[in-house]
Amino acid sequence: MQRGPTGTRHATAISGEHVATFVPCPLPPEPPLQFDAPRQTRLERALLACGRLDAITALLPDPDLFLYAYVRREAVLSSQIEGTQSSLSDLLLFELEQAPGVPFDDVVEVSNYVAALEHGLARLSEGFPLCNRLLREIHGKLLARGRGADKNPGQFRTSQNWIGGTRPGNAQFVPPPPHEVEPCMAALERLELEEGIRA
Repeated sequence: MQRGPTGTRHATAISGEHVATFVPCPLPPEPPLQFDAPRQTRLERALLACGRLDAITALLPDPDLFLYAYVRREAVLSSQIEGTQSSLSDLLLFELEQAPGVPFDDVVEVSNYVAALEHGLARLSEGFPLCNRLLREIHGKLLARGRGADKNPGQFRTSQNWIGGTRPGNAQFVPPPPHEVEPCMAALERLELEEGIRA
């Protein structure tokens, strides 16, 4: 399946060098997403897989215990993308005894991922909409303590970031510049609310 362009590259000056930042296309997509036969088949397969997973959870003696472990495993894997060295056993020991066997900041960072994910899931289960306010709340939990505590928890970023490389000029990916973040997030929120009303 061929995917059309999802955004454009914008030349931006960052720290004296010209960098191509990626800015997503406006939302909703134009033309709208079409559910042709291959895409409909994939959607049906995904729904069937979700149904199977739901059926399997009914067989588990304690689904909450499974979710407890799954959330923590996801937090460990996600934080390792950021370079932390904490393992699942380190996190569990930290939660039980507050005595990690790895650098304290690493296990605190993973613990923050767990708190952020659990907060988001709890708010959604209460009926709170997926919106920018909720995303900022989750971000606030994610950076509440440890290395990210001085990086404006609960706020959209106001400085340029990048993925890979030592600076934006040699990065593998450079997301939208700071002044584009608020409009992009507002468009995403509008789309989510419109879709929620239609559903």
